[in-house]
Amino acid sequence: MIGPRPAARRSGRRQAGFTLIEVVVAFVLLALVFSVGFEIFSGGLARAGALDERSRALEVARSRQAVAGMEEPLKEGQSQGESADPRFRWTTTVAPYDVARDPSLPPMMAAYALYHIETRVDWRGADAKDHTLALATLALGNKPQ
Repeated sequence: MIGPRPAARRSGRRQAGFTLIEVVVAFVLLALVFSVGFEIFSGGLARAGALDERSRALEVARSRQAVAGMEEPLKEGQSQGESADPRFRWTTTVAPYDVARDPSLPPMMAAYALYHIETRVDWRGADAKDHTLALATLALGNKPQ
């Protein structure tokens, strides 16, 4: 017998596949997952870039402090310049350190003086904001005459 199937047989079997609403919901969920993943990834890259800039600034500050007192004797004053990477500008300030302010330090010998060396590095970051890093130390040098 050829003809239409009986209604009872048609309703008992469901066709395999997805409905349009299931496909749309799946795409919406996939889009949400990708957008959250992209935000996490881009935030991590931005933080890594900021950390790289800060480590470069620290390297500049440490090298400038290492040079202080090496090329010429320590003396009160200020020097400034740019690093090899022109984004970073440094300022080194050398000032006599008042030992009387810090009783934990041993008394100084007459031929030497304690100097406070502070290096400040300024740069404009990839985030278009100005940043500053300051590094300070104490060094022993000849007394000023």
